[in-house]
Amino acid sequence: IFLAYVAHKSFTVFQMDVKTAFLHGSLKEDMCVCQPKGFIDADHSCHVYKLKKALYGLKQAPRACHVYKLKKALYGLKQAPRAWYDELSTFFLQNEFSKGTIDPTLFTKRFDDDILVVQVYVDDIIFGSTDPRYATLFSDLMKSRFEMSMMGEMTFFLGL
Repeated sequence: IFLAYVAHKSFTVFQMDVKTAFLHGSLKEDMCVCQPKGFIDADHSCHVYKLKKALYGLKQAPRACHVYKLKKALYGLKQAPRAWYDELSTFFLQNEFSKGTIDPTLFTKRFDDDILVVQVYVDDIIFGSTDPRYATLFSDLMKSRFEMSMMGEMTFFLGL
């Protein structure tokens, strides 16, 4: 829908990427993980270390010794993509965007006679507007909440 509409309206389409998107999502249920092998300090077995980056290979675990409750989603959890989508969707709705009924990853915002159209695919976002200044405002809005990589004008997206 997005590509057909922007082609019809001759929008310039821009692309951005959310850095560490899944780490923004909040979990709706209690989730516990085991501490990864090699991560336990024999001298301080009950000490929990702060992670600077997500660790791959974390396993969901029953509550037991050396099991930790997560405060936020991590990469590798099956709940992480949904938690991220819910976080982003809530952010858009709080900023007066409308969510598509046919495609819930398509968001729009009207400004009098102008429109901003945003398409989300996990952590990749493409967007365009009838007025280029609204595309700039959207980029600034996203950067105010998330760490973003602005990739400029879209030339390649998801193999298309």
